[in-house]
Amino acid sequence: MSAPHPSFEGSFLGDAARIADTTRLECKICWYVYDPGKGCEAWQIPPGTPFSQLPSHWRCPNCDAEKTGFMALAEPSAQVVPDCTERAGASTIAPEPADQALRNRARTLTRAFEAAFKELHAGKMREVPLLNKALYVQAIGFQPYESKILGVLLTPWFMNLVIIPDASFDAAKPGTKELINFPSGNYEFIWAARPETGPYMACSLFSPVHELTNQLMAVEVAQAVLIAIFDPENRVEGAKTAEIRAARDQEIAASNAAEAPGDGHSALDAIPSRRAILTGRLEPAELKP
Repeated sequence: MSAPHPSFEGSFLGDAARIADTTRLECKICWYVYDPGKGCEAWQIPPGTPFSQLPSHWRCPNCDAEKTGFMALAEPSAQVVPDCTERAGASTIAPEPADQALRNRARTLTRAFEAAFKELHAGKMREVPLLNKALYVQAIGFQPYESKILGVLLTPWFMNLVIIPDASFDAAKPGTKELINFPSGNYEFIWAARPETGPYMACSLFSPVHELTNQLMAVEVAQAVLIAIFDPENRVEGAKTAEIRAARDQEIAASNAAEAPGDGHSALDAIPSRRAILTGRLEPAELKP
């Protein structure tokens, strides 16, 4: 089984010849659907404009994701399977393809995680001092990963990389630690479970999240993480904690200096590099002999 392509090949990486004029495409970050028949009011794109003819600088009007972050949607069809039930006067609808079923599950889990943690935010976490009030709960980039779902969960008090196993998987007891291998290294996840989401594994990226100054910056960081963990060039064997933390502190100091008022820089200029994300906050757990 292969890992998801870091550029979401469903958009065919911008190859217009492979995208039909009527094809609808869906953002893999927020699930916004671009429908050529409707166009895009936010960008003043008229109805009847194919996805392939959108301006090169066009981005998702909902979450600002790039065009390569869109997946082509299979159009629904009432395909009938010719079997004995059809001959008896009935009909059987073809089963949903496995990849489409996983995508639908990812969408359902996006809503489930957001609902569960919004409720937690409004309740038990409401008066907790460590909250970053510039952020809100968002499930980012939930997508099929092998037979599981992979994504990032952002809240005002943490950002976690999340893996949700399929329903048939024998989940471990909450609190159990497990090393998961990605091309960039081995990362320590902790099993958890909530009634609304079922069992899942979480790897802490930021906790607390005061370094993320706004929601857009946080989403950009999460998207970069979901790409960088599949990049072998980011691989770090072992846990070189002192060197990693020192290098990251220098990067943060430089980023903070760039954010000073009146210097002409935006908040996005302070986003850590992918390597800083992977080696600073997604530090691979040291493998035991």
